[in-house]
Amino acid sequence: MSLFLLAGAVNAADAAKAKAPLQAGAATSNITPALGGDIIGGFLPFPATHIHDELHARCLVLDDGTSKVALVVCDLLGLHRSVSVEARKLIEAETGIPAANVLISGTHTHSATSALGGTTRSYVSDMELTDYQKFVARRIADGVRRAVNLLRPAEIAFGTVEAPEHVFIRRWFLKEGAMPPNPFGKIDKVKMNPGAGNANLVEPAGVTDPTVSFIAVREPGGRLISVYSAYSLHYVGGVGGGHISADYYGMYCEALKNLQKGSSEDPPFVAIMANGTSGDVNNINFRTPRPGKPPYVQMRAVAEDLAAKVNGAIAKVTWQSSAPLATRYRELGVAWRKIDPELITWAKETEKNTPRIQGKADLPLSYAGRVQRLAEASPETKAPVQILRIGDVCIGTTPCETFAETGLEFKKRSPFTKSFMVELSHGYYGYMPTPRHFELGGYETWPGTNNLEPQASVKMMDALLEMAAEVKEAAAQ
Repeated sequence: MSLFLLAGAVNAADAAKAKAPLQAGAATSNITPALGGDIIGGFLPFPATHIHDELHARCLVLDDGTSKVALVVCDLLGLHRSVSVEARKLIEAETGIPAANVLISGTHTHSATSALGGTTRSYVSDMELTDYQKFVARRIADGVRRAVNLLRPAEIAFGTVEAPEHVFIRRWFLKEGAMPPNPFGKIDKVKMNPGAGNANLVEPAGVTDPTVSFIAVREPGGRLISVYSAYSLHYVGGVGGGHISADYYGMYCEALKNLQKGSSEDPPFVAIMANGTSGDVNNINFRTPRPGKPPYVQMRAVAEDLAAKVNGAIAKVTWQSSAPLATRYRELGVAWRKIDPELITWAKETEKNTPRIQGKADLPLSYAGRVQRLAEASPETKAPVQILRIGDVCIGTTPCETFAETGLEFKKRSPFTKSFMVELSHGYYGYMPTPRHFELGGYETWPGTNNLEPQASVKMMDALLEMAAEVKEAAAQ
């Protein structure tokens, strides 16, 4: 075949792909753990004694006639890289969807047990899975497989809605002399969660991303199949003691489902809420404190408001019958946080001289252990980053608790005008401040809370933008 004829055949294939009818399918898998496991999210884990609402892996599969992609969001604080590796291995073997075409992320609910593998596994990229991690990986694969079973003709749309009233920067500058020492005996320039109504507040140390971005798919001219959303809110909290809960993420999904006509018909509508970039954001208005509320009241209010806003925006979107799909996936050799000998000496002395009190968290003692484990980590991680192109929409990912300004930078610099980020994808590597925040200090920059080198956010951004440019260029050819 001549080069001319070959080029013509390739162009014809691209044109056919662009016009191919889109298919979509969505399903959920229950990943609720047994009672008795430790709920994580604070410095002192405690056993789960009640399940307020079930945890799920919520799955959406798209098929453009040539390629398939799967998007999965799990009601977990995060998941170890090895869980994602195992789940995507199962998915590829059982559905044919390439592992690089699967996006798996955690919501960051603080009322779930651990899919991270415990503190001794915090600073490794590969690990042998615990029983619960194996269960989660299996259920993720089952959910994707079920979504594939439900693939049917679909239309797709992208939309956004603003919800600034629920997101607040939690890192603050305080008046001179008001900053308490950190666990290492040093004085930071900013403080995380300084206390609502604190008279020493000066100004926040960052900016929020108030936008909910969403991708909606529906049966042609008919009812919704799924809505995949992302919002940069850390979590809400305010659960009952010892309760397992999906937090506002799960409540949003139920609220959006309840707003849909025929949402429980077979197959049922599946709403999905991913965590955007919320490493320095929470739901506390530090300038104007709100009164205390009973458990679940505040998270339900946030969830229902977001669902109503998104539902209203869906009524105004423009639907398309095709959406060419493309992905890029890399694992970057980002360095673990370097620990200075001086800090190792402090950690050993702190462990030696600090009495352990049962049931009481001690910050210096906690960080003494973290610092020493981090110092023993291998030089480099396997830090996963990914780009998904869905029609004219681009999703970028990181495996960290990522600051809002990083998400805003990606939206601004991405070659796709419709872009957003999803954090805690394919792994959990701690907080990822931007370089300027390391100069400010604060909880999110402490070694043991931040586990990666100070340039990690720059390296991941560069890789994401490079991959997005590759996908954009390939689409234009």
